[in-house]
Amino acid sequence: MSEAAVNQAHWVVGVDVGGTFTDLFVLDEKTGQARIVKVPSTRGEEARGFMNGIAKVTGNTGADGAQEIATIVHGTTVGTNALLERKIARTGIITTRGFRDVLEMRRRDRPQTWGLRGSYTPVVPRAWRLEVDERVLADGQMHTPVDLDQVREQARALLAEGCEAVCVFFVHAYANPANEQAAVAAVREIWPNSYVTSASEVLPEIREFERCSTATLNAALQPVVGSYLQRLDGDLRAQGFGGELLIVQSNGGVMSRQTACDVPVRTALSGPAAGVMACAEIARASGFENVITGDIGGTSFDVSLVAGGEAALAAQTSIEFGLVVRSPMIQIETIGAGGGSIASVDAGGMLQVGPESAGSIPGPACYGRGNTRPTVTDANVLLGRIAADRPLGGGLLQKLDSGLSETAIAQHVAEPLGLTALAAAEAILTVANARMAGAIRVVSIERGHDPRQFAYMPFGGGGGLHVCAMMREVGVTTGIVPRYPGVTSALGCVMADMRHDAVQTLNVALADVAWPALLQRVDSLAEACQVRLDSAGVNFVRVDEVISFDMLYMGQTHTLQVPVKREQLNAAGVLAAFEAAYQHAFGRVLQGPVIRVMNLRYARIGRRPKFDLAVLAPQGDGRTTPLGEQQVYHQGQWWTAQRYERLSLPVGTVVQGPAILEQPDTTVWLEPGFDGRVDKLGNLLVERTA
Repeated sequence: MSEAAVNQAHWVVGVDVGGTFTDLFVLDEKTGQARIVKVPSTRGEEARGFMNGIAKVTGNTGADGAQEIATIVHGTTVGTNALLERKIARTGIITTRGFRDVLEMRRRDRPQTWGLRGSYTPVVPRAWRLEVDERVLADGQMHTPVDLDQVREQARALLAEGCEAVCVFFVHAYANPANEQAAVAAVREIWPNSYVTSASEVLPEIREFERCSTATLNAALQPVVGSYLQRLDGDLRAQGFGGELLIVQSNGGVMSRQTACDVPVRTALSGPAAGVMACAEIARASGFENVITGDIGGTSFDVSLVAGGEAALAAQTSIEFGLVVRSPMIQIETIGAGGGSIASVDAGGMLQVGPESAGSIPGPACYGRGNTRPTVTDANVLLGRIAADRPLGGGLLQKLDSGLSETAIAQHVAEPLGLTALAAAEAILTVANARMAGAIRVVSIERGHDPRQFAYMPFGGGGGLHVCAMMREVGVTTGIVPRYPGVTSALGCVMADMRHDAVQTLNVALADVAWPALLQRVDSLAEACQVRLDSAGVNFVRVDEVISFDMLYMGQTHTLQVPVKREQLNAAGVLAAFEAAYQHAFGRVLQGPVIRVMNLRYARIGRRPKFDLAVLAPQGDGRTTPLGEQQVYHQGQWWTAQRYERLSLPVGTVVQGPAILEQPDTTVWLEPGFDGRVDKLGNLLVERTA
């Protein structure tokens, strides 16, 4: 691609690959205009669906079709799906003698709290977890130098077993990585590819299980995510793309393609994280600093909380039981309740909704693709909230068959419970809404936040159908339905800054911290993170840094994250910051116990240029007259709802429920007793009037 062509590139494209649709948000930096594109996802061949979307954006499938695109930011679930489905590379572990079972022992927890048995299959079988002689003590002293001949022998044994990737995990390498570094170098000399992970490089932090799990999952994902991104990048270059391909991380920031290939474990919650960051930015621009987000897709309901304009970060998460990833990520609570969640009556006569899902293939019964069991979408179709005669996805899905929805609900729910089909459909939504409200309470009430002080922001394809129900269930006074709910995650890709996090265990009393050495360590982490930022080739408005310590009193188990400024990096400054944080969290400080500094955390954030969210707002006079009427069954009776084309409603329009607002990527159901007002950014602000 020529330099002139690079200079002509003016599109920024955010891409989110979902189970049903691949969503693209396209921003033309030259004109300031934005548009959305949806194409069907190609399950198992995500890159093909991605490229179909790019072709639709450019209108050109030739060799120069993508040359006008300057940047592509991709939120990917390839890594997450590979872990959930256990479709990962054959991976081996080389570890300290006596520690081959760390991955399987976990924290001695169980999948089910009650019962005599609990099954768990680690991602690496015991036969591929091999040991060598080496030992570093917890204080970093060298006890036994690593036997490199054993390391090479075990690496060859793993290759003979057909392993494609390997993780080198030595105990206490966070305190002194010398043995692990030497072993990794020896393995890389004989390993036939680049899929060699050093646990101390991925996570130089105390706690052996979390470090082993995170590093092992990283190794197992390298071939999967790496090959996907390399194939994707090659396809893009073949179409004339000469810009940067960036990948969204679980922490809400973005990283370069190469970094994603090196540490794919950081993409574990890539897609949902992008949506949360978009919601935080949109809500802040609309005057709401506190917001609870709810992403309703086909399979899951992902909830997060944004307080003071900032999304909450968690230190670690579990992709599923036993698959622990310790890396900073947006705090997201996920339950199996989405449009495709299957409703059934259990042996005890109780109505259950989810976690089993019909997904996108075959999909809900109304899709007519062979599924005969009812889903949440089927309930919405039967009750008239989704019009069966109008295709979903802007025409990408065929018309729906409400008769199939009624048959499925009648057979599997209504008859076992002795209800009519309509009453059964309402019961399905009641149970689904109650489960979703429970997830909202987990991220709010259980963490000390009053949900009534927050706005609720639904997104995803199903978010708008349940906004009023969530407000009723939880007591939220304002709902914010973004302009393009179905493509909010793709929008978040375009808006996200570039961020890199690093951690280093110190494990020392505050009084014993060597501050000059600590300042040097902060500088080295800053330099390493800056190298990652520079590798993406992206221009930043500015670069910020975030420094914090994990601290606790001697004798405590759990740490408290204490943010500090650079000028506070001294004994008095860190002590004051710790006591302030402890007072805020627990209402008091303790006198007497020794204060320990467990970990140093560092984040470097490259702020990307922001676009004016006003480009999302409706332009011109628009249209306020209804398209027609629609019969909707709600709370035991039929209502006549006005039907509107949502994207044509001008700023300031007020719509009274009952009403149906339709757009290509979602449907919004305004219940009786609720109003919706279009704000200056095109959001629909929902409030309860009765």
